[in-house]
Amino acid sequence: MEILVTGATGFTGSHLAKRLISKGHKVRCLVRRSSNYSHLDEAGCVMFFGDLRDHVAVDAAVNGVDYIFNIAAVFRTWGLHDSVYYDTHVGGAKNLLESAKKHKIKRFIHCSTIGVHGSIQNPPGNEESPYNPGDIYQVTKLQAEQFVGNFCKDNNISYTIIRPAGIYGPEDLRFVKLFKSIARKRFLMIGNGETLWHPVYIDDLITGFELAMVAPGADRQTFILGGPEYLSLNALTHHIANELNVTIPKFHIPAKPIQTLGSICESMCRPFKIKPPLFRSRVDFFVKNRAFNISKAKQLLGYNPKYDIMTGIKLTVNWYSENSLL
Repeated sequence: MEILVTGATGFTGSHLAKRLISKGHKVRCLVRRSSNYSHLDEAGCVMFFGDLRDHVAVDAAVNGVDYIFNIAAVFRTWGLHDSVYYDTHVGGAKNLLESAKKHKIKRFIHCSTIGVHGSIQNPPGNEESPYNPGDIYQVTKLQAEQFVGNFCKDNNISYTIIRPAGIYGPEDLRFVKLFKSIARKRFLMIGNGETLWHPVYIDDLITGFELAMVAPGADRQTFILGGPEYLSLNALTHHIANELNVTIPKFHIPAKPIQTLGSICESMCRPFKIKPPLFRSRVDFFVKNRAFNISKAKQLLGYNPKYDIMTGIKLTVNWYSENSLL
């Protein structure tokens, strides 16, 4: 099969592209020329150069493929206008789907985020939990989901929407600061630490994406893909500390003053286009519950995540250590 992967220079997209190649599929990657794509080139991806917002480049990449994985996203990049998020998430999906319709692809698999649900008030949540996006990233990801569903239904295109839980594993750089602060004994918990977090190890997530491509029950469905368990931030950080053979300080910082400080920092820095030292969205990690029931994915996809949190942390710590990131 010939498959297009957008966002292939990112953490999730690169793992997906390489997995698909290892299974014998022909994989195309839509990348910017300014991106580092050498690892994809070496893996055997066929490069198509362009931006999701360029319908000509998108159409060239889509022409001839059987499946599309839309993994590309703009993830909370400081200083970007809101329109960039909208144009990439919604406009990019629109360009892909117009070409998908034209070239009659078999299925469109769209990557969203559990962030569209905001904080889960009565955990665990599921795919039917109320929407409550908290920032422009999550708002436009939700808008993209809704566009994908409506367009595909109107044009009889097979589609699946995936909302990954907290993605982690080797090569991930978003959680380096957390692991490093614990390793160097500089970590302090914000809030009481009882907030729930639902991780998904990268290999499990990629398996879920593969299933979404072929499972009959995936058509016109939305799935949350998480790991086999969710846990409190206290438990998470203690597991990391145990793997690193360090201890976690017992002192906790009250959350509300830090949230307020984050909001003040952002508002003061924005007019001067200065990146603030503290973001409210980063504080939200410590106070918003993200815990989900993944039974729908198990039943309809045959999804069965294999990496428990201790195994995942061990593999992640090993990779960080081997690459001198701790």
